[in-house]
Amino acid sequence: MTLAGGVAVTWPLGALAQQTMPVIGFLGSQSRDTMGPVLPWFWRGLGELGFTEGKNVRIEYRWAEDRYDRLPAMAAELARDNVTVIVASGGNVSPLAAKAATAKIPIVFTAVADPVTGGLVESLNRPGGNVTGIALLTVELDAKRLDLLREMMPAAGVIGALMDVSRPEAATQLKSVQAAAQAVGQQLVVASAGNESDFDAAFESLVRQRAGAVLVGASPLFTSRRDHLIAVATHHAMPTMFQFREFTAAGGLVSYGASLVEAYRQTGVYVGRILRGEKPSELPVMQPTKFELVINLKTAGTLGLIIPPRVLAIADEVIE
Repeated sequence: MTLAGGVAVTWPLGALAQQTMPVIGFLGSQSRDTMGPVLPWFWRGLGELGFTEGKNVRIEYRWAEDRYDRLPAMAAELARDNVTVIVASGGNVSPLAAKAATAKIPIVFTAVADPVTGGLVESLNRPGGNVTGIALLTVELDAKRLDLLREMMPAAGVIGALMDVSRPEAATQLKSVQAAAQAVGQQLVVASAGNESDFDAAFESLVRQRAGAVLVGASPLFTSRRDHLIAVATHHAMPTMFQFREFTAAGGLVSYGASLVEAYRQTGVYVGRILRGEKPSELPVMQPTKFELVINLKTAGTLGLIIPPRVLAIADEVIE
């Protein structure tokens, strides 16, 4: 650097390093609008570790908008830019793309199904490598969701399952639901959707197969398009069980699962810890310890359903 008068000044390397702001690469399989309700919770988690976007950390966002085929190129771009850490949001597809793009940059996933079976980490307690994050037990809770749906709809001889076939772990998820149904002697029929345009045909298929209720599998596509999905379920007067409270708050009948917003707060905390110097290989994959049963009584009334008193009694939240 040369000052006025031609005096050359060389800054110490340490001073230059202090002026360098760390960069978080946020790789999202969904859209910015969809993520609007949960992003503040991610920022809150970062804030708990002393990091504020634009003040002492920069965030580069990449949104695939439910086009999973875009993720590999976006992840590769973030890796080429040598960001400090990558947040992989929206199911397993984002962290898988990030992991394929870099083995060096730390990766924190936000809300995935089984990260061990999915090939993201070696184990929950000792992830190894450059990947860690938050696992929401979405697949593991399907048996409990099926039990609750059966208790709410005892007259439903057939229960449907809606699966997102575009997810890498769709086959594993389907096997889990089928095993849970077989264990209790429940007849199960399946419909699939790989994009939003499939929703109507999927529910029409379930109606033809005489499903009396539907269990919706975990999917970033379903989460990002939840308003349309709920509208289709309502149009077909189909009682539907979802994964997260956000579905029930938007008009779905019932949900059971971990808190999505809390998962994003914890993601922010983990990213902050990595920015402070901790290694992802030494940060165990976090799992939820609390699960919420949320029931929308207004939707139940629209469907002409009476929720059994015992189910209402154990609900964590009843929306009226």
